[in-house]
Amino acid sequence: EACRVAINRKLKRKGKVWIRVFPHKSITGRPPETRMGKGKGAVEAWVAVIRPGSMLFEVAGVSESAAKEALRLASYKLGVPTRFVVRGNNG
Repeated sequence: EACRVAINRKLKRKGKVWIRVFPHKSITGRPPETRMGKGKGAVEAWVAVIRPGSMLFEVAGVSESAAKEALRLASYKLGVPTRFVVRGNNG
């Protein structure tokens, strides 16, 4: 969510942003100092498992330099190394 906000603030409602990953995995937890048993626990968060080489965001409708700057700002919000890839118009 922080990445999406950073991209949208930089692009200022120009262009289109697609998020290519979806959080399918639920993370559950129980309160601290709780006794064993009594079930699994409530869902605390939803996460997406990301493998190396997967595309996270796609941007269209803006110049390459603007997209690169927006995605650079978004990459600071992630805890993994990222790369900027340009897709050619091969029909």
